[in-house]
Amino acid sequence: MRRRKFITLFGGAALAGPLAARAQQQATPIVGFLNPSSPEAYAPMVAAFRKGLGETGYVEGKNVTIEYRWAEGQYDRLPALAADLVRHQVTVIAAGGSDPSALAAKGATTTIPFVFIVGTDPVKLGLVASLNRPGGNATGVNFFIAEMEAKRLALLRELVPTAAALGVLMNSKTAQAEAQLNDVQSAGRALGKQIEVINASNESDIEMAFASLTQRGIGGLQVAADPFFLNRRDQIISLATNYGIPAIYPNREFVVSGGLISYGTSITFAYHQLGIYTGKILSGSKPTELPVVQPTQFELVINLKTAKTLGLTIPQTLLVAADEVIE
Repeated sequence: MRRRKFITLFGGAALAGPLAARAQQQATPIVGFLNPSSPEAYAPMVAAFRKGLGETGYVEGKNVTIEYRWAEGQYDRLPALAADLVRHQVTVIAAGGSDPSALAAKGATTTIPFVFIVGTDPVKLGLVASLNRPGGNATGVNFFIAEMEAKRLALLRELVPTAAALGVLMNSKTAQAEAQLNDVQSAGRALGKQIEVINASNESDIEMAFASLTQRGIGGLQVAADPFFLNRRDQIISLATNYGIPAIYPNREFVVSGGLISYGTSITFAYHQLGIYTGKILSGSKPTELPVVQPTQFELVINLKTAKTLGLTIPQTLLVAADEVIE
Protein backbone atom coordinates (compact mmCIF):
# COMPACT_ATOMS: atom_id res chain seq x y z
CA MET A 1 0.00 0.00 0.00
CA ARG A 2 2.80 2.35 0.83
CA ARG A 3 4.58 1.58 -2.46
CA ARG A 4 1.36 1.99 -4.45
CA LYS A 5 0.62 5.27 -2.68
CA PHE A 6 4.16 6.45 -3.43
CA ILE A 7 3.76 5.60 -7.14
CA THR A 8 0.42 7.42 -7.27
CA LEU A 9 1.86 10.50 -5.63
CA PHE A 10 4.94 10.41 -7.84
CA GLY A 11 2.82 10.08 -10.97
CA GLY A 12 0.65 13.00 -9.88
CA ALA A 13 3.71 15.13 -9.24
CA ALA A 14 5.10 14.24 -12.66
CA LEU A 15 1.89 15.41 -14.32
CA ALA A 16 1.57 18.53 -12.20
CA GLY A 17 4.47 20.31 -13.93
CA PRO A 18 3.16 20.12 -17.53
CA LEU A 19 -0.44 20.75 -16.41
CA ALA A 20 0.56 23.79 -14.39
CA ALA A 21 2.65 25.14 -17.26
CA ARG A 22 -0.22 24.58 -19.69
CA ALA A 23 -2.69 26.31 -17.37
CA GLN A 24 -0.33 29.25 -16.99
CA GLN A 25 0.06 29.44 -20.78
CA GLN A 26 -3.71 29.36 -21.29
CA ALA A 27 -4.14 32.05 -18.65
CA THR A 28 -2.03 34.52 -20.64
CA PRO A 29 -4.49 36.85 -22.38
CA ILE A 30 -4.33 37.27 -26.14
CA VAL A 31 -4.93 40.61 -27.84
CA GLY A 32 -5.96 40.60 -31.48
CA PHE A 33 -4.49 43.64 -33.25
CA LEU A 34 -6.37 44.39 -36.46
CA ASN A 35 -5.21 47.03 -38.93
CA PRO A 36 -5.84 47.79 -42.63
CA SER A 37 -2.30 49.04 -43.22
CA SER A 38 1.20 47.55 -42.83
CA PRO A 39 3.55 47.15 -39.84
CA GLU A 40 6.27 49.27 -41.48
CA ALA A 41 4.02 52.30 -41.97
CA TYR A 42 2.45 51.99 -38.54
CA ALA A 43 5.54 51.30 -36.41
CA PRO A 44 5.21 54.55 -34.36
CA MET A 45 1.51 53.84 -33.79
CA VAL A 46 2.20 50.27 -32.64
CA ALA A 47 4.79 51.66 -30.22
CA ALA A 48 2.18 54.08 -28.84
CA PHE A 49 -0.29 51.20 -28.49
CA ARG A 50 2.24 49.10 -26.56
CA LYS A 51 3.02 52.09 -24.35
CA GLY A 52 -0.65 52.48 -23.42
CA LEU A 53 -0.93 48.75 -22.83
CA GLY A 54 2.15 48.88 -20.61
CA GLU A 55 0.68 51.67 -18.51
CA THR A 56 -2.10 49.29 -17.51
CA GLY A 57 0.39 46.60 -16.52
CA TYR A 58 0.57 44.50 -19.70
CA VAL A 59 3.82 43.90 -21.54
CA GLU A 60 3.95 41.96 -24.80
CA GLY A 61 5.83 38.68 -24.42
CA LYS A 62 5.69 38.89 -20.63
CA ASN A 63 2.07 38.71 -19.51
CA VAL A 64 0.16 39.29 -22.76
CA THR A 65 0.37 37.91 -26.29
CA ILE A 66 -0.50 40.04 -29.32
CA GLU A 67 -1.73 38.45 -32.54
CA TYR A 68 -1.18 40.94 -35.38
CA ARG A 69 -3.33 40.96 -38.51
CA TRP A 70 -2.42 43.45 -41.25
CA ALA A 71 -4.52 43.92 -44.40
CA GLU A 72 -1.67 45.66 -46.29
CA GLY A 73 -4.05 48.24 -47.75
CA GLN A 74 -6.58 45.65 -48.97
CA TYR A 75 -9.69 46.55 -47.00
CA ASP A 76 -11.66 43.58 -48.34
CA ARG A 77 -9.34 41.29 -46.36
CA LEU A 78 -10.34 42.76 -43.00
CA PRO A 79 -13.52 40.68 -42.37
CA ALA A 80 -11.56 37.45 -42.89
CA LEU A 81 -8.72 38.67 -40.67
CA ALA A 82 -11.18 39.64 -37.93
CA ALA A 83 -12.87 36.23 -38.20
CA ASP A 84 -9.45 34.57 -37.87
CA LEU A 85 -8.82 36.44 -34.61
CA VAL A 86 -12.18 35.21 -33.31
CA ARG A 87 -11.21 31.63 -34.20
CA HIS A 88 -7.99 32.14 -32.21
CA GLN A 89 -10.19 32.97 -29.19
CA VAL A 90 -8.52 36.28 -28.47
CA THR A 91 -9.50 38.03 -25.25
CA VAL A 92 -10.03 41.42 -26.87
CA ILE A 93 -9.63 42.91 -30.36
CA ALA A 94 -7.82 46.24 -30.84
CA ALA A 95 -9.21 47.52 -34.13
CA GLY A 96 -7.02 50.40 -35.30
CA GLY A 97 -6.76 52.12 -38.66
CA SER A 98 -10.12 53.90 -38.59
CA ASP A 99 -13.58 52.75 -39.70
CA PRO A 100 -12.85 49.65 -41.87
CA SER A 101 -11.23 47.68 -39.02
CA ALA A 102 -13.93 48.64 -36.52
CA LEU A 103 -16.70 47.54 -38.87
CA ALA A 104 -14.87 44.27 -39.58
CA ALA A 105 -14.55 43.57 -35.83
CA LYS A 106 -18.23 44.37 -35.32
CA GLY A 107 -19.17 41.95 -38.10
CA ALA A 108 -16.97 39.18 -36.69
CA THR A 109 -18.22 39.01 -33.09
CA THR A 110 -20.96 40.12 -30.74
CA THR A 111 -19.32 38.66 -27.64
CA ILE A 112 -15.57 39.35 -27.72
CA PRO A 113 -14.87 42.95 -26.57
CA PHE A 114 -13.22 45.20 -29.11
CA VAL A 115 -11.69 48.66 -28.89
CA PHE A 116 -11.78 50.79 -32.03
CA ILE A 117 -10.23 53.89 -33.53
CA VAL A 118 -12.58 55.65 -35.95
CA GLY A 119 -12.50 58.94 -37.77
CA THR A 120 -16.26 59.43 -37.95
CA ASP A 121 -19.13 59.32 -35.47
CA PRO A 122 -19.20 55.76 -34.01
CA VAL A 123 -22.91 56.14 -33.20
CA LYS A 124 -23.71 56.75 -36.89
CA LEU A 125 -21.52 53.79 -37.80
CA GLY A 126 -23.60 51.59 -35.48
CA LEU A 127 -20.63 50.68 -33.29
CA VAL A 128 -22.03 52.07 -30.02
CA ALA A 129 -25.40 53.19 -28.67
CA SER A 130 -23.99 56.47 -27.36
CA LEU A 131 -20.60 58.02 -26.62
CA ASN A 132 -20.99 58.02 -22.83
CA ARG A 133 -22.77 54.64 -22.61
CA PRO A 134 -21.43 52.57 -25.48
CA GLY A 135 -23.45 49.43 -24.73
CA GLY A 136 -22.66 46.12 -26.42
CA ASN A 137 -19.12 44.83 -26.74
CA ALA A 138 -17.35 47.89 -28.20
CA THR A 139 -15.79 51.20 -27.18
CA GLY A 140 -12.83 53.23 -28.34
CA VAL A 141 -11.62 56.51 -29.77
CA ASN A 142 -13.26 58.89 -32.24
CA PHE A 143 -10.46 61.20 -33.35
CA PHE A 144 -12.51 63.22 -35.86
CA ILE A 145 -9.89 62.92 -38.56
CA ALA A 146 -12.36 62.27 -41.37
CA GLU A 147 -14.72 64.94 -40.06
CA MET A 148 -12.12 67.70 -40.55
CA GLU A 149 -12.06 67.61 -44.36
CA ALA A 150 -13.89 70.95 -44.68
CA LYS A 151 -11.46 72.67 -42.30
CA ARG A 152 -8.45 71.30 -44.19
CA LEU A 153 -9.91 72.53 -47.46
CA ALA A 154 -10.29 76.04 -46.01
CA LEU A 155 -6.64 75.95 -44.89
CA LEU A 156 -5.59 74.84 -48.37
CA ARG A 157 -7.41 77.79 -49.93
CA GLU A 158 -5.61 80.10 -47.51
CA LEU A 159 -2.33 78.47 -48.52
CA VAL A 160 -2.94 78.89 -52.28
CA PRO A 161 -5.56 81.68 -52.56
CA THR A 162 -5.04 82.26 -56.29
CA ALA A 163 -5.59 78.62 -57.34
CA ALA A 164 -8.58 78.36 -59.67
CA ALA A 165 -9.29 74.75 -58.71
CA LEU A 166 -8.42 72.54 -55.75
CA GLY A 167 -8.12 68.77 -55.82
CA VAL A 168 -9.07 66.19 -53.22
CA LEU A 169 -7.44 62.76 -53.29
CA MET A 170 -9.89 60.20 -51.91
CA ASN A 171 -10.21 56.44 -51.57
CA SER A 172 -13.71 55.54 -52.78
CA LYS A 173 -13.44 52.07 -51.21
CA THR A 174 -13.30 53.32 -47.63
CA ALA A 175 -16.36 53.39 -45.36
CA GLN A 176 -16.26 57.15 -44.81
CA ALA A 177 -15.84 58.06 -48.52
CA GLU A 178 -19.42 59.27 -49.02
CA ALA A 179 -19.36 61.47 -45.92
CA GLN A 180 -15.96 62.88 -46.93
CA LEU A 181 -17.22 63.63 -50.43
CA ASN A 182 -20.26 65.47 -49.11
CA ASP A 183 -18.07 67.50 -46.74
CA VAL A 184 -15.57 68.64 -49.37
CA GLN A 185 -18.26 69.44 -51.94
CA SER A 186 -20.19 71.53 -49.42
CA ALA A 187 -16.98 73.25 -48.32
CA GLY A 188 -16.01 73.93 -51.93
CA ARG A 189 -19.32 75.66 -52.59
CA ALA A 190 -18.97 77.72 -49.42
CA LEU A 191 -15.44 78.76 -50.40
CA GLY A 192 -16.43 79.50 -53.99
CA LYS A 193 -13.80 77.09 -55.31
CA GLN A 194 -13.97 74.46 -58.02
CA ILE A 195 -13.28 71.08 -56.42
CA GLU A 196 -11.89 68.18 -58.44
CA VAL A 197 -12.23 64.81 -56.67
CA ILE A 198 -9.63 62.21 -57.68
CA ASN A 199 -10.08 58.62 -56.51
CA ALA A 200 -7.22 56.26 -55.77
CA SER A 201 -7.33 52.86 -54.08
CA ASN A 202 -3.99 51.36 -55.15
CA GLU A 203 -0.43 52.40 -55.91
CA SER A 204 -0.92 52.85 -59.66
CA ASP A 205 -4.07 54.91 -59.06
CA ILE A 206 -1.99 57.37 -57.04
CA GLU A 207 0.54 57.70 -59.85
CA MET A 208 -2.20 58.41 -62.39
CA ALA A 209 -3.95 60.82 -60.02
CA PHE A 210 -0.90 63.07 -59.80
CA ALA A 211 -0.30 62.85 -63.53
CA SER A 212 -3.77 64.29 -64.10
CA LEU A 213 -3.43 67.18 -61.64
CA THR A 214 -1.67 69.59 -63.99
CA GLN A 215 -3.96 68.62 -66.87
CA ARG A 216 -6.95 69.65 -64.76
CA GLY A 217 -5.36 72.92 -63.70
CA ILE A 218 -5.35 72.01 -60.01
CA GLY A 219 -3.30 74.43 -57.94
CA GLY A 220 -3.48 72.66 -54.57
CA LEU A 221 -4.28 69.18 -53.28
CA GLN A 222 -5.98 67.88 -50.17
CA VAL A 223 -5.23 64.26 -49.24
CA ALA A 224 -8.28 62.84 -47.49
CA ALA A 225 -7.99 60.95 -44.22
CA ASP A 226 -7.52 57.26 -44.95
CA PRO A 227 -5.15 54.57 -43.62
CA PHE A 228 -4.26 53.57 -47.19
CA PHE A 229 -2.87 57.04 -47.91
CA LEU A 230 -0.96 57.07 -44.63
CA ASN A 231 0.54 53.73 -45.65
CA ARG A 232 1.57 55.25 -49.02
CA ARG A 233 2.70 58.60 -47.62
CA ASP A 234 6.25 58.43 -48.98
CA GLN A 235 4.94 57.86 -52.49
CA ILE A 236 2.38 60.67 -52.19
CA ILE A 237 4.87 63.16 -50.75
CA SER A 238 7.41 62.35 -53.46
CA LEU A 239 4.83 62.84 -56.21
CA ALA A 240 3.58 66.11 -54.71
CA THR A 241 7.16 67.41 -54.67
CA ASN A 242 7.97 66.21 -58.19
CA TYR A 243 4.81 67.78 -59.63
CA GLY A 244 5.22 70.94 -57.54
CA ILE A 245 1.77 70.60 -55.97
CA PRO A 246 1.14 72.21 -52.55
CA ALA A 247 -0.72 69.61 -50.50
CA ILE A 248 -2.40 69.44 -47.10
CA TYR A 249 -2.57 66.17 -45.16
CA PRO A 250 -4.63 64.81 -42.25
CA ASN A 251 -1.73 63.66 -40.03
CA ARG A 252 1.53 65.22 -38.82
CA GLU A 253 3.26 61.98 -39.88
CA PHE A 254 3.03 63.20 -43.48
CA VAL A 255 4.75 66.49 -42.63
CA VAL A 256 7.47 64.80 -40.58
CA SER A 257 8.13 62.64 -43.67
CA GLY A 258 8.48 65.73 -45.88
CA GLY A 259 4.91 66.80 -46.62
CA LEU A 260 3.99 70.48 -46.66
CA ILE A 261 1.22 71.00 -44.09
CA SER A 262 -1.20 68.97 -41.99
CA TYR A 263 -4.17 69.59 -39.74
CA GLY A 264 -5.87 67.09 -37.48
CA THR A 265 -5.76 65.24 -34.20
CA SER A 266 -2.80 63.14 -33.08
CA ILE A 267 -2.91 59.59 -34.40
CA THR A 268 -0.30 58.47 -31.85
CA PHE A 269 -2.59 59.78 -29.09
CA ALA A 270 -5.39 57.62 -30.50
CA TYR A 271 -3.21 54.49 -30.49
CA HIS A 272 -1.94 55.24 -27.01
CA GLN A 273 -5.55 55.41 -25.83
CA LEU A 274 -6.31 52.22 -27.77
CA GLY A 275 -3.64 50.49 -25.67
CA ILE A 276 -4.97 51.90 -22.41
CA TYR A 277 -8.54 50.80 -23.08
CA THR A 278 -7.37 47.38 -24.27
CA GLY A 279 -5.42 46.95 -21.02
CA LYS A 280 -8.40 48.03 -18.93
CA ILE A 281 -10.59 45.42 -20.60
CA LEU A 282 -7.91 42.78 -19.96
CA SER A 283 -8.07 43.82 -16.29
CA GLY A 284 -11.81 43.22 -16.15
CA SER A 285 -13.47 46.45 -17.30
CA LYS A 286 -16.45 46.13 -19.62
CA PRO A 287 -16.75 48.22 -22.81
CA THR A 288 -20.01 49.63 -21.43
CA GLU A 289 -17.99 51.14 -18.55
CA LEU A 290 -15.56 52.96 -20.85
CA PRO A 291 -16.94 56.05 -22.64
CA VAL A 292 -15.75 56.74 -26.17
CA VAL A 293 -12.74 59.07 -26.01
CA GLN A 294 -12.78 62.23 -28.15
CA PRO A 295 -9.57 64.28 -28.48
CA THR A 296 -9.92 68.02 -27.92
CA GLN A 297 -6.62 69.21 -29.41
CA PHE A 298 -5.97 69.70 -33.12
CA GLU A 299 -2.48 70.13 -34.58
CA LEU A 300 -1.45 72.44 -37.41
CA VAL A 301 2.02 71.40 -38.58
CA ILE A 302 4.04 73.12 -41.32
CA ASN A 303 7.26 72.06 -43.03
CA LEU A 304 9.15 75.21 -44.13
CA LYS A 305 11.85 73.20 -45.91
CA THR A 306 9.21 71.68 -48.17
CA ALA A 307 7.63 75.10 -48.74
CA LYS A 308 11.02 76.40 -49.89
CA THR A 309 11.44 73.46 -52.26
CA LEU A 310 8.04 74.25 -53.78
CA GLY A 311 8.87 77.95 -53.98
CA LEU A 312 5.89 78.70 -51.76
CA THR A 313 5.59 81.44 -49.16
CA ILE A 314 3.51 80.35 -46.17
CA PRO A 315 1.04 83.08 -45.11
CA GLN A 316 1.94 84.66 -41.80
CA THR A 317 -1.52 83.86 -40.43
CA LEU A 318 -0.80 80.14 -40.82
CA LEU A 319 2.69 80.40 -39.32
CA VAL A 320 1.32 82.19 -36.26
CA ALA A 321 -1.44 79.59 -35.85
CA ALA A 322 0.89 76.61 -36.31
CA ASP A 323 1.45 74.26 -33.38
CA GLU A 324 4.70 73.04 -34.90
CA VAL A 325 6.97 74.42 -37.62
CA ILE A 326 9.60 72.10 -39.09
CA GLU A 327 12.59 74.00 -40.52
